[in-house]
Amino acid sequence: MPSAHATRLPSVSSPRKSESRDTEDRLPSWLPLSAIEDAAERLNGRIVRTPLLPAPVLGRDVWLKAETFQATGAFKERGALNRLLRLTALERAAGVVAMSAGNHAAGLALHAQRLGVAATIVMPVTAPRCKVERTAALGAEVVLSGSNVGEAKARALQLAAERRLTFVHPYDDPDVIAGQGTVGLEVLADRPDLETLVVPVGGGGLLAGMAAAVKARKPSVTVVGVRLARRRGPTLADGIAVDALGKLPQALLAGFVDALVEVEEAEVAAAMRTLHGSFGMVAEGAGAAAVAALLAGKVPKEGRAVAVLSGRNVDSDTLVRTLAAA
Repeated sequence: MPSAHATRLPSVSSPRKSESRDTEDRLPSWLPLSAIEDAAERLNGRIVRTPLLPAPVLGRDVWLKAETFQATGAFKERGALNRLLRLTALERAAGVVAMSAGNHAAGLALHAQRLGVAATIVMPVTAPRCKVERTAALGAEVVLSGSNVGEAKARALQLAAERRLTFVHPYDDPDVIAGQGTVGLEVLADRPDLETLVVPVGGGGLLAGMAAAVKARKPSVTVVGVRLARRRGPTLADGIAVDALGKLPQALLAGFVDALVEVEEAEVAAAMRTLHGSFGMVAEGAGAAAVAALLAGKVPKEGRAVAVLSGRNVDSDTLVRTLAAA
């Protein structure tokens, strides 16, 4: 398991307790800081404690939170596992169902298999081949339905009703969001001097969880979400090609996220090439979105920043074409 503590951290002054308490008190009732802290304890030893890597080649004081080191290559394992561990005995026995473009599918499938819970995953017919094959290999029943995640959701809800399965939403679920928030706790533990946090945004579960955790602990941090500018049609960033934020993330982001910026397809491709060429790291389009925003100058340049590399799962032929386009 990669170590996240290779660098000695400088001592920094903590925010005033009153400021942190005020921010924590503003968190919604469905996501108190304690829910994220409890999720961290629940997940301890079951997922990879991912490293925070320095990235001076990006031209500023930037660190990369490499969720690409998770067993299934993406942060989605955290929320999926936290939700599975919160199932009742009857829910475990019946099984779960979800819709996903790929990373939530793999994360849920892996940990459902480990826990002995039957999992059915509805994936759009446009899902990357590597993600479909991995999900099936992890023991889940894969159902291909619809041209996008929204259409896949309708089929997943139908199956939940027909088979009495528990529906595990990829981003609009309190337990899932709390699990994703553990990424934020790790970032602050490793870089308490964090000033700017940059996070890819699809449905908003990762950003909501991380914003809640980081702002509750250190309100002065500037939190920036990165969306895909064009969310229709073929894209390298299929993982964040979501038309609208989830209802729960949307409710939280208004008070805890400082800015939402958008990146274009060409900027995502450039970030993928930079990560591969400068770090030897493979990132899918969605996973590279935060770096794309930094490279494109869409995030304030001053201060120490952390960019989340949210996933690495990209088809090999897509990766080769993207790298060759430089």
